[in-house]
Amino acid sequence: MERSKKILCGLQNQYYRATWKSMGFSTDDLKRPLIGIANAWSECVPGHFNLRQVAQRVKDGIYRAGATPVEFGVIGGCDGMGQGHDGMHYILPSRELIANSVESMAQINLFDGIVLLGSCDKIVPGMLMAAARLDMPCILLPGGPMDGGIVFDGRKSDQTSSTEAYGMLTANKISEKEYVSLENLSCPTCGSCSYLGTANTMCSLSEALGMTLPDGGIIPAASAARLAIAEDTGIKIVELVQKNITARRIITKESVRNAIKVCLAMSGSTNAVMHLTAIAYEAELDINVLEEFDELSKTTPQIAKINPASKYNMIDFYQAGGVMRLMEEMQTIIDTEQMTVTCHTVADNIVDHVYQYPENSNVIKTMKEPFGYQGGVAVLRGNIAPDTGITKPGAFDKSLHHFVGEAICFNSEEEAEEAILEGKVHEGHVVVIRYEGPKGGPGMREMYKAMKYLYGRGLSKSTALITDGRFSGTNNGCFVGHISPEAAEGGPIAIIKNGDKVEIDVENRSLNLMVSDEEISNRLKTWKRPEPKFKRGYLGLYCKIAASGSEGAIMKYDLL
Repeated sequence: MERSKKILCGLQNQYYRATWKSMGFSTDDLKRPLIGIANAWSECVPGHFNLRQVAQRVKDGIYRAGATPVEFGVIGGCDGMGQGHDGMHYILPSRELIANSVESMAQINLFDGIVLLGSCDKIVPGMLMAAARLDMPCILLPGGPMDGGIVFDGRKSDQTSSTEAYGMLTANKISEKEYVSLENLSCPTCGSCSYLGTANTMCSLSEALGMTLPDGGIIPAASAARLAIAEDTGIKIVELVQKNITARRIITKESVRNAIKVCLAMSGSTNAVMHLTAIAYEAELDINVLEEFDELSKTTPQIAKINPASKYNMIDFYQAGGVMRLMEEMQTIIDTEQMTVTCHTVADNIVDHVYQYPENSNVIKTMKEPFGYQGGVAVLRGNIAPDTGITKPGAFDKSLHHFVGEAICFNSEEEAEEAILEGKVHEGHVVVIRYEGPKGGPGMREMYKAMKYLYGRGLSKSTALITDGRFSGTNNGCFVGHISPEAAEGGPIAIIKNGDKVEIDVENRSLNLMVSDEEISNRLKTWKRPEPKFKRGYLGLYCKIAASGSEGAIMKYDLL
């Protein structure tokens, strides 16, 4: 029996029907399956600004297929709006709020299925976590990427071009006029960021998982096709309900491995490691996502290059064939028998898919002639990162895959940014930013601006940056993030001193402080745990129960 019928059928349930009818729902509406639409629309997030229109077309599809749509709101913060100030502390923890709110609304209202509308960094994984937790018919539909802006620094610009340009301005590499011109011309439409950041990585991986219709993750926000696939999504959720195809029939160990391989093949955001870990946890899967990334990165070739790994943006990737082209090319190394929200397998989807544009080997290559023979994301370990560190070698020059430099240490993102802009960071430095982990930050902020300033000042090919925080998917240059244990938990990153030698070795998957084990042990004995930065409110709670980055930075309620 449909879940909604428990409270909508029978004389004894008149109370519920009367309540629904107070909002204009008819008797016929309440006889049909109830489909929740979790809509993260707001005027705060460019990636969600078109979701009102998208939601309406989803509703049209649901009605056409014989069910009743019920829309409700979900929060969603834009990483870009939170960058470089205290707001970024809230961005990663908001992922848990999103998952919890979708779960709550689904259970309060006993929806028969859920359409998840969200496009951006923490919203997509939060919604997928909710789907995995609920194990009911669900389908995710993003709003699509924005168009690229005017050409700047050899590629179509986007909002991150402004940050790079500010670094250039402070280094007298561009004029103020050039800098100011970007403000009105770098973001010509709404949509998720036009590069392969965390948002578009997770939208792409939702396709790879099978939770989004083919091309649904990357059709441009301003395209008519975005509205067409919205209606198709509405139709398809009803079929999923009728066939009782629930989220955990789609989110399996094998489909998570497919998503990992696609992430490696396209050199997706390092944050995908953490988010896939959290999704697998909610689906109760017996899989170590971190170890899978580590092993699969050694054998999965990189066959796509998208900004920040190249000048090509997400619309170029979509027109080159997108995720479907990748998965078609990768058929020999992925599990094509996995079920998807089309109600068919990956193999069926590949056979049935019609490409709208010709191939473009500048964006997507073949397995035989890839951009690189290893994946674009790598897991490093060593005496700085006993548990893990994550890097993205697919987005920086091979000459930096082995880097030895002198540490210059900062205990916050802001301190590092100020030092970079003041010219205190030089060639050969390894910038160490610590106490920015899940508990120490709290919230594991992104070192986005620091990396962009290094790029803008011409230091991205002669410096490195390591942190227990995270990075934006748009960052390039030699970096290692997600270092675990974090500094606030007494991880070795806490005891690095200015002038220490640090070695980053991507090929050998290592990250080491070049001092003796005895010296490290002695330093750790004198380390003292700092007081939490927040003791009240949501961040106070998150500080107490956040897991490490290596565990997906989930909230572990058993720690209370």
